Amino acid sequence: MLKVNRKVEYALVALKHMSAKPKSELTTVREICDIYGTPFDPLAHVLRVLNAEGVLNSEQGAYGGYRIAADLATINFSQFIQMIEGVVALTDCIKNNERNCTLADNCNILAPMTFINQRMKEMLAEISLNELVMPDSHWESRLKSPEMPKTPQPKPALA
Repeated sequence: MLKVNRKVEYALVALKHMSAKPKSELTTVREICDIYGTPFDPLAHVLRVLNAEGVLNSEQGAYGGYRIAADLATINFSQFIQMIEGVVALTDCIKNNERNCTLADNCNILAPMTFINQRMKEMLAEISLNELVMPDSHWESRLKSPEMPKTPQPKPALA
């Protein structure tokens, strides 16, 4: 079924973590991995992608890391997914504009699937990254479920 790719999830975890810190403070990949249990290599990859896209700014060196560089209110979730995954699409034939599936010659659902894909992208475009990194208290009033999962709190740094 429809679901967000893990790389997109890792990127959101990182952005939410960074957005809660002072803007001048750097965040390392290791820091996020240690707090949230994300795997190092996939997280490092998506942060490099977000750096290349201008969402993040990186500083190299022993005390290097990442910080948010872009105004997250100007980037919508559809754009964010495209930065990480490429084209947002429900099916391969829509994604690649190709008719290479086994049903291509007799496909009777291409038009409705294209319509659904278009509506899904429009809905995702209505959600800004700024909204997605809001504290949990922002979401409590918006969720219909009486119980909302709690975000793990950062572990205190070892002295």
